[in-house]
Amino acid sequence: QAQLVESGGGYVQAGGSLRLSCAPSGGTFAGKAMGWFRQAPGKEREFVAAITWSGVSLFYADSVKGRFTISRDKAKNTVYLQMNSLKPEDTAVYYCAARDGPYNSKLHADYDSWGQGTQVTVSS
Repeated sequence: QAQLVESGGGYVQAGGSLRLSCAPSGGTFAGKAMGWFRQAPGKEREFVAAITWSGVSLFYADSVKGRFTISRDKAKNTVYLQMNSLKPEDTAVYYCAARDGPYNSKLHADYDSWGQGTQVTVSS
């Protein structure tokens, strides 16, 4: 299984933007649906966004719809999460996940590989 490496996290003021990236350290995302999840201190890991292998079907959590965009670049073997209009409640560790199959899912248990996470902190 490919090891996943997230990057792009950081500290930003409310209303700002960040773009997270996820790439495999060895291996490939070919044929895999991809997802982003997040976990805030003291809370369970929650679904953020997912994209099919084809890139046609996208899922978003209601809390991020209209602000976040998930995309993938197959040539670069990279998945992105563009986060705009960030709010303090978006503060969390963000995790990239890969699913062994082309169809996306909102369920944590459906994903087979996970990255180590990248911290996003949004100040008010």
